[in-house]
Amino acid sequence: MDYLPIFMNVRGQRCLLVGAGEVASRKAALLVRTGATLIVVAPWISDPVRDLVNQHGGEIHERGFTDNDLNDVVLAIAATDDDKVNRHVSELARERNLPVNVVDQTELCSFIVPAIVDRSPVVVAISTGGSSPVLTRQLKEKIDIMLPAAYGRLAAMLGSLRDRVKLGVTDFSRRTRFWEKLLSGPLPELMLSGREQEAMQLFETSLARADDDQSQGEVYLVGAGPGDPDLLTLKALRLMYAADVVLYDRLVSPEIMKRVRPDADKVFVGKEAKHHPVPQEQINDMLVRLAREGKKVLRLKGGDPFIFGRGGEEIDQLAAAGLPFQVVPGVTAASGCAAYAGIPLTHRDFSQSVRFVTGHMKNDEPDLDWPVLAKEDQTLVIYMGLITLPVICEQLQAYGMNSAMPVAIVEQGTLPQQRVVTGTLQDIAGKVEAAGVKAPAIIIVGQVVKLHRELAWFGH
Repeated sequence: MDYLPIFMNVRGQRCLLVGAGEVASRKAALLVRTGATLIVVAPWISDPVRDLVNQHGGEIHERGFTDNDLNDVVLAIAATDDDKVNRHVSELARERNLPVNVVDQTELCSFIVPAIVDRSPVVVAISTGGSSPVLTRQLKEKIDIMLPAAYGRLAAMLGSLRDRVKLGVTDFSRRTRFWEKLLSGPLPELMLSGREQEAMQLFETSLARADDDQSQGEVYLVGAGPGDPDLLTLKALRLMYAADVVLYDRLVSPEIMKRVRPDADKVFVGKEAKHHPVPQEQINDMLVRLAREGKKVLRLKGGDPFIFGRGGEEIDQLAAAGLPFQVVPGVTAASGCAAYAGIPLTHRDFSQSVRFVTGHMKNDEPDLDWPVLAKEDQTLVIYMGLITLPVICEQLQAYGMNSAMPVAIVEQGTLPQQRVVTGTLQDIAGKVEAAGVKAPAIIIVGQVVKLHRELAWFGH
């Protein structure tokens, strides 16, 4: 982030506005909405600015800016059409460590004013760091439409009840679960539809039963997809934000981890070829232990948890322990990476079936059914096969597959740094070595690979 998003309390504080034209009037209106005491300095004062000061109090100084105008103020906004004045205000404010904003000149700002969706006390601030005001406005419009006006009443009601809940539910973790359960139930909808009395009755009933609600933990086994955070399901996003603890794999991209609840404990349990710092048995035990402690545990896996993700082993242990769990499918690497590479896994002219296999080695050799895999009327997708690629190519040819069969390697599929290397069974291993391809990468073998050049769309 280029800017730290904060909300500053300026109620009753002196805030300087240098300039009093049309642009300045919008900043003045925003400041008085927050309860600030407006100090306006300008040779000419527009009627809207004068009216705001007359209605809400403050000071008007009809003259040019002087250095002393920065005395006893908590922030400054320069909104003049004189670049020299704007720069002087910015430089002097920075020398005094005062927050300063110069309208439409981000290089002179120590803070910027975001677009705002106001459902007080719920306030949503949107910013693109000054890079695209039009995009900022469009995002504001979308959120404005989606966020009901009654959310302000809901937030105010919840705020008025916090002290009662704190007295009634003293344990912090249980109190958090109380609020989560309350807000995931019918109470918000009752408030949003104007049935406030019923909402209060529901609150009273829930609070009276809080001591009886001995919430046990739960495990969410969630597929994070191949990397692009836009491929996460809505349910995955909801559970990612609900979890107290996150156990995540190496293939979960940093962009996806940013969607996890910020205050959740994050535990890396990733594995790669010949390197398992946290054995699978230990991961299984951790899931059971954390759930028994009453925590909501997110087991976040790249791709889909039930496709070479060992998710079945994990829920076996959870089921044996009698612990509740949910499974959320993810976009598996085969479909995600192939789609982003412009390679349809099935096609009427080239392939009537698709087969997923893993290239993991057993006794230093891929343990695969080569006669079945060497059939040419199918698409073969090989996970975790980069290390054994030369052996895979040799075996497929040895069992009858044409050495000219097209092959694609998709590295970092669905991410901005995605790279696709194509070749044939005969030469792909050499091309991959020359290109320095590294995991994660997926192997696609079949006639459908021919379509890559024509249908590739991502990054083009």
